[in-house]
Amino acid sequence: MTTREEPLFRGIEAYNDPDGRFTFWIPSEWHAFKPAGDQDGVIYSPYPSSPPVTWFSVLITELPGTVVAEDLEVVREGVDEGLSQLTNCVVESASEDVLNNMLKFERIYTFDEDGATRKRRVWILYVDRWVMVVAWQGENVEEYEHWLMMSNYSFSTFDIADVLWFASDRTIAGNTTRAELIDATTDPKKTDTPSAVQ
Repeated sequence: MTTREEPLFRGIEAYNDPDGRFTFWIPSEWHAFKPAGDQDGVIYSPYPSSPPVTWFSVLITELPGTVVAEDLEVVREGVDEGLSQLTNCVVESASEDVLNNMLKFERIYTFDEDGATRKRRVWILYVDRWVMVVAWQGENVEEYEHWLMMSNYSFSTFDIADVLWFASDRTIAGNTTRAELIDATTDPKKTDTPSAVQ
């Protein structure tokens, strides 16, 4: 049995969304692809073949309205309903966070596609009027694990634009409750704006 060498970083480069909504860093030797159809975003793969089946991507969609913290339960149901449409989907871990009016859902799961079992990690971020899906997929479980260190780096460096952080701020948006406002002003840690979605 042949043991594969661990992937090594030979350089990194920043990807800056042309519309200024998000940034992240990616291995400089990975190959960039445009999403299918009219999807907005970018896909990177360690392999040059197209369409890629092992990839890191950020896809973004504009919503008809804004999402706020109180929408958490409804949005969670939609996220889980979407995953249930995948063939033989098994969710290995699930979590969600509410950062002011930004909702973040994380799911790690496997599913069957084209005779293979894919593995995927996703962040689904609802920010103001946008939904951003940050995802890492392995063509199979082995590929997922092999490149995981590099994909984790891209996740850890993903950040959204300051204007979107401000747009999701409950005080600025005008829907902060009295209790939240008192809590924020008495606990300085809760007034900090995160520098990255982690």
